[in-house]
Amino acid sequence: MSVDLSQFIKSPDEIKKMRVAGRKAAQVLEMIETYVIPGVTTNELNNRCHDYIVNDLNAIPAPLNYRGFPKSVCTSVNHVVCHGIPNDKPLKNGDIINIDVTVIYDGYHGDTSRMYFVGDKINPLNKRLCHVAQACLYKGINLVKPGTDLKTIGKVIADYAKANHYSSVKDYCGHGIGSEFHEDGFQVLHYDHPGVDSTPLLPGLTFTIEPMINAGTFKVKTMPDQWTVITKDRKPSAQWEHTLLVTDDGCDILTLRQEESFVE
Repeated sequence: MSVDLSQFIKSPDEIKKMRVAGRKAAQVLEMIETYVIPGVTTNELNNRCHDYIVNDLNAIPAPLNYRGFPKSVCTSVNHVVCHGIPNDKPLKNGDIINIDVTVIYDGYHGDTSRMYFVGDKINPLNKRLCHVAQACLYKGINLVKPGTDLKTIGKVIADYAKANHYSSVKDYCGHGIGSEFHEDGFQVLHYDHPGVDSTPLLPGLTFTIEPMINAGTFKVKTMPDQWTVITKDRKPSAQWEHTLLVTDDGCDILTLRQEESFVE
């Protein structure tokens, strides 16, 4: 399976809009960090993010009503892999949580997520999982430049997870992004799929890398709400995500946060 990625190249004007949308998405994750504490509910976090996106950033929360999703952000706690629906259950000291934010501004999307530690009693094994998952993302980003193929990115991510005795989820992937939330046909796998041909990256492409790394099996299942995805063995999972732009000689991280010191 090979895809002609040239159809997804963005114009200079589109790239300008993607930069603004990406920065706004990053600002949401920066803002919410203070509020991720024991006792808060994910509904409260959702409401804060929604109000900030709409009122402070003058943007639109892309997940809200997207294919029926009922909230403005995804909140995935502990063994929830992705697409967790915010609810009224309070977070506990020791929880780990991924908050996934996508905003629309001037017609273009910025998509990003990160892990947060809730309180000061985090299991060291869960901390390590979160750090390795972030390293998987960074190792993928370090490869992004014209000519690198998507197959290589997926293999490096999965190999690093496996070297740390973790697994990379196969059911969900990164994706092309722009005026569309998910560009049809532009997928970024986080593992080495034998059926995927080498597809070289081109300057002007914008897409996400968002590895979901599990402490146990890579196998997942979807809950009856048709959104919440959990690990099949109920062991914890961690995910980090950035929106990237392929430049002439590397890439720009459009959703880079201020606290990140990204070093190759």
